[in-house]
Amino acid sequence: MANKLLLGIDWGEARIGLALGSTETKIASPYKVVSQRDKVLEIIVKEEIDEIILGKPVALSGDNKLVNKDFLNFKGWLEKKVKQPVFLIDERLTSKAADALAGAKKQKVSRDAVAAMLILQAYLDSSL
Repeated sequence: MANKLLLGIDWGEARIGLALGSTETKIASPYKVVSQRDKVLEIIVKEEIDEIILGKPVALSGDNKLVNKDFLNFKGWLEKKVKQPVFLIDERLTSKAADALAGAKKQKVSRDAVAAMLILQAYLDSSL
């Protein structure tokens, strides 16, 4: 199987956390945080991304009630703008885990990128 480069996305209304990984290493790493969705497109091109893994907001109970209109708008916009497949993965508890890994709430920027890393790592662990 050929190596694929993956982009993990922790979408938020104010910030979008990003992580990079590959199917060869099966390891996700925090990349950066952007505030504009067009920056995501630039990174997809620059990093030659093959697949996109988007964290889907889900309530702890498993209910999809957290999937709001803004998230669905971002998902639809992304799918129209890119040729790469966009896979959704449950992002429950990633922000809390990211707080622990990033040193609590001191570094909001790191938290979002770490949350994206956790989303991407969960995908890599479950699909390969």
